[in-house]
Amino acid sequence: MVTRLLDHNLTAQLKPLMPRITHEIELVMSLDDRDASANLEQLLIDIAALSPKIGVRRDDDAHTRRPSFSIHRLDTDISVSFAGIPMGHEFSSLVLALLQVGGNPVKEDAALIDQVANLDGDYEFTTYMSLSCQNCPTVVQALNTMAVINPRIKHTAVEGSLFGDEVAQRNVLAVPTIYLNGELFGQGRTTIEDLVRKLDADSAGREAAELNQRAPYEVLVVGQGPAGAAAAIYLARKGIHTGLVGERFGGQVLDTMAIENFISVPYTEGPKYAAALEAHVGNYEIDVIKSRVATELIPATEPGGLHTVRFGDDAALRAHEVIIATGAHWRLMGVPGEQEYRNKGITFCPHCDGPLFKGKDIAVIGGGNSGIEAAIDLAGLASHVTVLEFMPQCLADEVLMDKLNSMPNVDVITNAQTTEVLGDGEQVTGISYRDRASGETGQLALSGVFVQIGLVPNTDWLAGTLELSPRKEIVTDRRGLTAVEGIYAAGDCSTEPYKQIVVAQGSGAIAALSAWEHLIRQQTVLAS
Repeated sequence: MVTRLLDHNLTAQLKPLMPRITHEIELVMSLDDRDASANLEQLLIDIAALSPKIGVRRDDDAHTRRPSFSIHRLDTDISVSFAGIPMGHEFSSLVLALLQVGGNPVKEDAALIDQVANLDGDYEFTTYMSLSCQNCPTVVQALNTMAVINPRIKHTAVEGSLFGDEVAQRNVLAVPTIYLNGELFGQGRTTIEDLVRKLDADSAGREAAELNQRAPYEVLVVGQGPAGAAAAIYLARKGIHTGLVGERFGGQVLDTMAIENFISVPYTEGPKYAAALEAHVGNYEIDVIKSRVATELIPATEPGGLHTVRFGDDAALRAHEVIIATGAHWRLMGVPGEQEYRNKGITFCPHCDGPLFKGKDIAVIGGGNSGIEAAIDLAGLASHVTVLEFMPQCLADEVLMDKLNSMPNVDVITNAQTTEVLGDGEQVTGISYRDRASGETGQLALSGVFVQIGLVPNTDWLAGTLELSPRKEIVTDRRGLTAVEGIYAAGDCSTEPYKQIVVAQGSGAIAALSAWEHLIRQQTVLAS
């Protein structure tokens, strides 16, 4: 039975966008006898019915994978391809591809577009993704955009659950995973900036030179998560010349599936929230610099002087005031085998990578809310889930534990200290653990390990420069000020209690207002 995927809701979302398609495009599909093919065919027929600029035809020889389809701009070499059905989180990728291939302008920085257009080479990209992965659309959309800008770039997004044999053959155990011309190219969330930097050997030098030439900011905000974005907006509203630099816009929020405690917004998802943050920042004259990781802070040597933030050996930005909002990252277990098998069975995102472990035995490390929520979600996919908790009992909320205990394919081992990740050189095969009460050791045969043991502040680059707490948080006062005049910290990287989005935003606003007041006082002193 054919499932009509383009329901009234999605149709209503698509219809207003169709006038943006100004070039004729064709949806070319290759199908087999699976239900997924029938569903894909109906989806493409329904999409084509929304615009006279869209045609659809079947050609089973057009693609090696079935079901697959490509979106092709007629009389050009511009096209992008999907192997599978891009629904779920990937529906936005499908919509954007339709618009971009259809002639809607690419919304990227002009210099970046030129970089992509001038890449000299033939690039065949394949991205393995899952429809439940909130990070995959960023990669899929980035590569699709590059394919539209430069026809020598080709990209196919492959839905891993429909092509299990291929996924197994390439040993894809984490998504997104990117292949270029048949060779592994990268894994994890990746932006256009990151991709171009890897493809264009000269781009790093040009970018460093451009950063070094920028005039000093009044305030430089380092970190583009909730705290950093809030700080930048508050500063811009005060008319302050503000820079906002970071590794990825949204920060750790991008790895969050459901957000249900952000007041006034009953439900959203991390990537959607991050996109809203970026859009809000875009309403102000804020100098946004993406895909940059701070490596060193050099405080001013005299009152009123310029602080310097370095990004590697060759690039630096300067500012009168600096707000650090670099957030946090997943805490590692710190055991042998963990790094060796990262993305080869060791993973941190149950929503992203869970579908790759369907029907397999897996473990979740951590019995807090995050760990138990992950175990509940994974129990619907995996053959068996074992939760290992370091403490004598799990610390998750009672309602979560009740749900977990009702599931027949889940076991919980408490007082369990993971001691080693085992593998065969290619992927995880199990873990070793020690019972902290008895001292006895044990092993579990596993295909995957989902680590959910909290977060660690991104502050290693500040050791010896700023005062850090025993948890490596930047020590601040109630105004967000560090022990160094003119340098502030906000959000999850600071000693601000309660690591919540709404708290991080408030923390960023406080740091921004404190920096603004300090600037005003300095200017008053200098003028007198």
